[in-house]
Amino acid sequence: MKATLKKPVAIIGYSGHAYVIVDIFLSAGRLVTSYCDQEEKAVNPYHLQYLGKESEVIKKLKKFDFFACVGHNGIREKIHLQMSQLLGNPINAIHPSAVISASVKMGDGIMIAANATLNPLVELGRGVICNTSSSIDHECVIGDFVHIAPGAVLCGNVTIGKGTFVGANSVIRQGITIGNNVTIGAGTVVVKDLPDNVTVVGNPQKAYSRKQPSKLLAA
Repeated sequence: MKATLKKPVAIIGYSGHAYVIVDIFLSAGRLVTSYCDQEEKAVNPYHLQYLGKESEVIKKLKKFDFFACVGHNGIREKIHLQMSQLLGNPINAIHPSAVISASVKMGDGIMIAANATLNPLVELGRGVICNTSSSIDHECVIGDFVHIAPGAVLCGNVTIGKGTFVGANSVIRQGITIGNNVTIGAGTVVVKDLPDNVTVVGNPQKAYSRKQPSKLLAA
């Protein structure tokens, strides 16, 4: 039986975050040849071909597997969903050095960077970013379009809602539930559940409302 040839990869968005993703694909043996963005980039470290704006080159993109290389959760979600309707689901970008239990469940368009660890029974939604050396322990459930930054640690049975950002080197205690569209600052230690749409910083956490940033919520 003949092996199926994989399509070349085209990325959507081409700046710092995209460089990490291109390196992931190359490390995994995938050929990345092209990119889409709002304009052609003057800086092109991987010598990729510029296709144009993704909304204007759908026919060209049908020849590729694609991936949305955008760190911002809301923008990544918009691109991911729009392109999925037109082209089918994006592929996943998984670095060969990542340690991933066979029982992990994944959506599509997921980035798992170098030295990330995902332990048994973890569930990842669509478009999740597990950045460099992040650690996600047993039975964590990560919602769609969450960004877990480098070095963040999620202890077991953590639940994170859609669109949340978990900052670099933050720690979330076992059993914590975090709402949608939460921002967790770098180095924050989260010891209590969090509602939707708050920003938390500090050790231990202190929470601020997005609508009233000067108002300290109950920690």
